[in-house]
Amino acid sequence: MDEPAFAGLLTDKYELTMLAAALRDGTAERRTTFELFARRLPEGRRYGVVAGTGRLLEALPQFRFDDDACRLLAQFLDPGTVRFLRDFRFRGDIDGYAEGELYFPGSPVLTVRGSFAECVVLETLALSILNHDSAIASAAARMVSAADGRPLIEMGSRRTHERAAVAAARAAYIAGFAASSNLEAQRRYGVPAEGTAAHAFTMLHTDADGPDELAAFRAQVDALGVGTTLLVDTYDVSTGVANAVAAGGATLGAVRLDSGELGVLARQVRAQLDQLGATGTRIVVSGDLDEFSIAALRAEPVDSYGAGTAVVTGSGAPTAGMVYKLVEVDGVGVQKRSSHKESQGGHKQALRLSRPTGTITEEMVHPAGRPPSTGEPSRVLTTPLVRGGEVVTETGPAALTAARELVAAGLRSLPWEGLKLAHGEPAIPTVHIPA
Repeated sequence: MDEPAFAGLLTDKYELTMLAAALRDGTAERRTTFELFARRLPEGRRYGVVAGTGRLLEALPQFRFDDDACRLLAQFLDPGTVRFLRDFRFRGDIDGYAEGELYFPGSPVLTVRGSFAECVVLETLALSILNHDSAIASAAARMVSAADGRPLIEMGSRRTHERAAVAAARAAYIAGFAASSNLEAQRRYGVPAEGTAAHAFTMLHTDADGPDELAAFRAQVDALGVGTTLLVDTYDVSTGVANAVAAGGATLGAVRLDSGELGVLARQVRAQLDQLGATGTRIVVSGDLDEFSIAALRAEPVDSYGAGTAVVTGSGAPTAGMVYKLVEVDGVGVQKRSSHKESQGGHKQALRLSRPTGTITEEMVHPAGRPPSTGEPSRVLTTPLVRGGEVVTETGPAALTAARELVAAGLRSLPWEGLKLAHGEPAIPTVHIPA
């Protein structure tokens, strides 16, 4: 199914019924501030990674309501509200954490300012994008940390919605993955694409005498060159490695293992490759890998990893748990007081404190325009993204590169316990300075 030319209907009905009521009673034009944040991190997580900001900014000009949308809206909205939406353009301001920035409980990841009418209708769009992409990037960053410098390939397209797969590939790339199997992510975002063959290609080379794995490997090498990666576990791994070297020679690029006891097999395969003279042939492993199984393979002779299902499902945390709350009306702070769902009122910004060594120690969330005095090194986190409805930050390839660099720097800045995979508290505390 093609994506709609205008994305206005990518929202929940109650956003528009609230709008209709506000237009009717005259409150729609009150100046408001909404804040997108996570009350808490997913269970056991020590940090999150902001992702999806660029996609949200790209979607903003498309958040409009065409004739088809307005015909649908006329079924439950009054004519005045439909006219308002037909002419809708977001003309407010948005500030937020740069894409790739780490976040913690209470971090004001996104701040949307404008009339109630224009801010309220963005709620679902902002949450759906940032909740998904941040969940993927946060899980992917844990895998990057566990891989300890070895490259990872995102290959989870077949485990999620076809459109979500593109966003997931982008988010994983931001978090530090080297490439993705998804070609649309390459076309749209410039994410490097990698992939060679599946078991089906090996099994295709079967005749009346049975499987001919060597013929399959020779065909692949002939088509793709000796730098290709041959999948050696379709039948017997030891025979597969021997056939791979026979087909590609000592300069074969890589072999891939996709099943079994990967650590044990990797050691056996490394020894066999070395004995056959293929000392430069790399070993790629895949097969339901997550951050824990990647960490368990750290001491094994594995050169790179392919991760799929766990990446695109957030490795057990498929949403970042972010919320979008009204925090200010006409300059007056407002806050939700529901049990376990409290919010902090007022327009806020944030600083991150660190030691002179660069290790972060604390996040300080303060009233906007009133940063606290601190004797420690600090860095401003809140940056302008949109002014008067116009995007004022880079959203192209350079922004994606900057986001990758920001994630890498963020992971380096965490205290050592913040990189643990075991359950624990957030890596640093978030301190709220009241208005």
